[in-house]
Amino acid sequence: MARFGDALKHAWNIFSNQEDQRPKSSPWPVQPDTGDNNYYGVASGSRPDRVRLRLPSSRTIITSIYTRLSIDVASVDMRHVRTDSQKRYVEDIDSALNNCLTIEANIDQAARAFRQDIATTLFDRGVAALVPVDTSISPEKTGGFEILTLRVGDIVTWYPKHVKISLYNEAIGKRQDVTLEKTAVAIVENPLYSVMNEPNSTLQRLLNKLELLDAIDNQSASGKLDLIIQLPYVIKSEARRQAAEQRRADIEFQLRDSQYGIAYTDATEKITQLNRAAENNLMSQIEYLTAMLYGQLGLTEQVMNGTADEKAMLNYWNRTIEPVLTAVTEAMRRTFLTKTARTQRQTIMFFRDPFRLVPVENIAEIADKFTRNEIMSSNEMRQVVGLAPHPDPKADQLLNSNMPQGSPTPTGVVVKENGVVAEEKIMADPRLRRSIQNGS
Repeated sequence: MARFGDALKHAWNIFSNQEDQRPKSSPWPVQPDTGDNNYYGVASGSRPDRVRLRLPSSRTIITSIYTRLSIDVASVDMRHVRTDSQKRYVEDIDSALNNCLTIEANIDQAARAFRQDIATTLFDRGVAALVPVDTSISPEKTGGFEILTLRVGDIVTWYPKHVKISLYNEAIGKRQDVTLEKTAVAIVENPLYSVMNEPNSTLQRLLNKLELLDAIDNQSASGKLDLIIQLPYVIKSEARRQAAEQRRADIEFQLRDSQYGIAYTDATEKITQLNRAAENNLMSQIEYLTAMLYGQLGLTEQVMNGTADEKAMLNYWNRTIEPVLTAVTEAMRRTFLTKTARTQRQTIMFFRDPFRLVPVENIAEIADKFTRNEIMSSNEMRQVVGLAPHPDPKADQLLNSNMPQGSPTPTGVVVKENGVVAEEKIMADPRLRRSIQNGS
């Protein structure tokens, strides 16, 4: 009974904590009809920190290309790591920067959403600014500060040593322009800038053509009849012109107010309809520019719809995704890591899962080759296929299970635990060779 009383005493419900949290001097009135008396700040029906594509891009097929590229870029992990003298990965560094890259970048974005935000901004604007919003020490005082949160901003003005950035301010709930030094901001330029963001690039030309096609489609679907009425008399005087205008108004009234859109004319009047399909080569130009853009970006229709084979995906990775990831990591490395950190072999690297595109039927063959050649341990391969590590210590060792495992003797002979000779190495000393052959 006492335990039940303790449970009631310490029980907590989310709705029981909803007290009036508005500042005492808040000018905002309480809304009694909503049942919520709390004031949390500026409210928005949609997420205010989300990247908004520019209007021409948001209404075309370019949006699907941006989304596909940004998802693939975000699927690759980035980490703050330590390397050896050969610049090979050794271990992850337990730092706030690594927390931003692997867990959460800010209060609104997880690590993957942050990486996708970087890619989307790069493709749409051409340049992205990675801004350390919260740091342990002011970046204006020293370069050895610890980054606590990161956000992606849009550069609106360039100065010789500064940039003005449109950045979401989570304290006030809206975007705000801030001017920062270039040395405190990781500025990433799209490696495909000349293809996607130049004023006369292939993608921009395709956007213009698509906008023209949309305008023609809207005009064709506007409901206009586009009729020319030939009257049986010559319209030269003002009276004749007024009579023609009256006749046109009569036909418009008949068509508008008729249930089935039917009007009558005189036997001497002739009507010509002009709303035929526009004959132009706009669609063929769009198809040509789309194919050219796909080729320049390393994309194919199979990559877009998910049916590409391993070779096509490898080409897509090497030509499109890898340059973007390299540009992002290099920008963060040169800005967020001091010279002292780089001399301590700290760096920022991206890691791609090589088994992501491997079919299930090939996993067994790959696992056999990797373990037999002592490239990966058994537990590392089990992690690839989603299995828990095996508690056997042998599963964490790099060894070939197909070969007998023994311990070398001082004479160079490998023996089993029971003492039986299992393998004889070629020895330079003939006396040892004879003694082994004689069984001594």
